[in-house]
Amino acid sequence: MAFRIYTRTGDDGTTGLFGGARVAKDSLRIEGYGDVDELNSALGLARAQGLRRDHDELLGLVQEQLFILGADLATPLRGEDRRPAVPRVTAAEVVCLEQAIDDLEENLPALTSFILPGGTPAGATLHLARTICRRAERRIVALLHQEPETGPLPLQYVNRLSDMLFVLARAVNHAAGVAEHPWHG
Repeated sequence: MAFRIYTRTGDDGTTGLFGGARVAKDSLRIEGYGDVDELNSALGLARAQGLRRDHDELLGLVQEQLFILGADLATPLRGEDRRPAVPRVTAAEVVCLEQAIDDLEENLPALTSFILPGGTPAGATLHLARTICRRAERRIVALLHQEPETGPLPLQYVNRLSDMLFVLARAVNHAAGVAEHPWHG
């Protein structure tokens, strides 16, 4: 069964959550998963620039995990009783990112100063994705203040993901032989 692209139900400035409730399109929940969607698109842009196979596969996995995160954020826990359960971010996804960070760092020179975002087009795109991830993190923090039942794992995931994207940007640039530019502050 195909879904219609337009439904007209959002013409009043609201959107439906997986639990069935309608909320304003500028709610913290919608802002949070909107930032996650933007992040996913930035990762698609990075992948389209021709990454090494292992880097591409890592980002493919993260893109899949971001759909889980988006579903998690789009489904208030209190609304699950009205709809089938949706996937939720788990501690395993956080551990997966930590392992990726450790693996990537094994082949990188130690940082001795702050570095400026940039390098190859893919590396620069990953730095941009990292900043989008940090914005999503800020939105999730605000959502947690408003709705603590959202739980800690979405926040832990994006916090770790931004770290992984920083390290991956470095790894992509290093693999291409592009030097990092230290900040001279």
